[in-house]
Amino acid sequence: MIHLRGRAGKMPVKFLLTLAVFAALIYYGIGPARSYAKFYQLKDEMRVQARFAGNLTDADIRRRVGTKATELRLPGEAQRVTIRRRGRPREIVVTVSWPDTIILPFYRWTHTYRAEVRAPL
Repeated sequence: MIHLRGRAGKMPVKFLLTLAVFAALIYYGIGPARSYAKFYQLKDEMRVQARFAGNLTDADIRRRVGTKATELRLPGEAQRVTIRRRGRPREIVVTVSWPDTIILPFYRWTHTYRAEVRAPL
């Protein structure tokens, strides 16, 4: 329940300021939240592919991770997947990096995402 102070029909200034700050946080937070969600979805796909790397070729892994990047509407750089298979310890390292620019009123932010996943072979 909102308690009104002063004259009837007037909302307190503190309430309106809190509401404005909350709205601004939501408005400015949606872009970065979507961007980070895409990052974690691609990284999850990389983990799955690395887990089954013993049965897959490097080309298969690149294709599958690239397809996921396309589904997420990531830039072309996100489809450049680097795969290294190491002998000691036997492991696979899958790496992808791409820049993402978030454009908001009065602010432009470019962040370079770098996802790296390691799994034993």
